[in-house]
Amino acid sequence: MGLKVSQHQIPIVSDEENKQFVDSTINSAKVVIFSKTYCPSSESAKKVLSNYPIKSDQYQVIELDNNPNSNIIQNYLKLITGAKTVPRVFICGRCIGGGDETIALDKCGDLVKLLAECEALQ
Repeated sequence: MGLKVSQHQIPIVSDEENKQFVDSTINSAKVVIFSKTYCPSSESAKKVLSNYPIKSDQYQVIELDNNPNSNIIQNYLKLITGAKTVPRVFICGRCIGGGDETIALDKCGDLVKLLAECEALQ
């Protein structure tokens, strides 16, 4: 199980390029988290997901706190998910919510079902 974290220098780009980045990221991996390294809810969601053997090439975490485009990205996430807050967790291209929702799905057994249906598990 591995985790791909985006931490390279990112240039400021247009709204459209940020939308394309978000859309392509969501569609490029079965599990995607838009997160901030200092956010307790983000850490909780990542911790819950770390308990599952998610295929490393299908798990991507985008840390927004060092991204100059974070506000644009979060505004777009609000447009497509209804919430601007992080984390925003996507499984198979569908937003399941944030940290609390990820924990709740884990506790009731639905998270493992979603990951299995999505073929995200090793």
